[in-house]
Amino acid sequence: MITTCTGEGDLVADGFTASEAVLAAAAGLDRRGIALVPHFPLAQHIGARLRGSLSEELLKRVEMRPARPDQMARALADHLGDVALVIAAPPPYETGGHAPRTVGERSCPACRADLWMLSSEQLGLFLASAWKVLRPGGVLAIATTTRQQAGRLIDPAPRIIRQAQGLGFRYAQHVIALRVPIDEDALVVQAGPADLAQLRDTRSRALPPPVSVHADVCLFTKPQARREGGAR
Repeated sequence: MITTCTGEGDLVADGFTASEAVLAAAAGLDRRGIALVPHFPLAQHIGARLRGSLSEELLKRVEMRPARPDQMARALADHLGDVALVIAAPPPYETGGHAPRTVGERSCPACRADLWMLSSEQLGLFLASAWKVLRPGGVLAIATTTRQQAGRLIDPAPRIIRQAQGLGFRYAQHVIALRVPIDEDALVVQAGPADLAQLRDTRSRALPPPVSVHADVCLFTKPQARREGGAR
């Protein structure tokens, strides 16, 4: 994704940082990387992983900033309109119990790092921030995963697409990203601890526990600025 959507020296931003993967990949491909990490313990963990895998020269290409996804525009105020690719893998469910505090509160970004709740309003704030930091022609890549809730299959992708298009993003492509390796013509699916806990009697009529083998990646582009006097 990074090699397809960006060139050498371009800036890549990770909106929902969970590991060092995006930063390490960007640095290794001669790009610059910035990750939003609102929680200090996670930042410490990622920093240790980066120092253990990247050279001193590559470490100069990456950095972390203490901000939530919906604070991206403020956290990257020095890079507005400069980012080539924003990568985001938001949780498919609400992960926190506190709404974001008001913008006017006087405290550092790290102190304002409440647990992220993926409500429609907060998703809209993140998308608006991504629009501000992306350069014209820049790409927003959002990875989503369906989930089961109360016997229903919930897919967050349609809501994300509607909100992104409402801001002016162009929906460019839908990519299927496999989470499991391929062995010839078969997918190698291994049960995790949660799946093992749900093992059932083979004679049971209940449905087997679901296993996630792929993610849906929605690609959006920020349109190029129209030239004055051009065709309407």
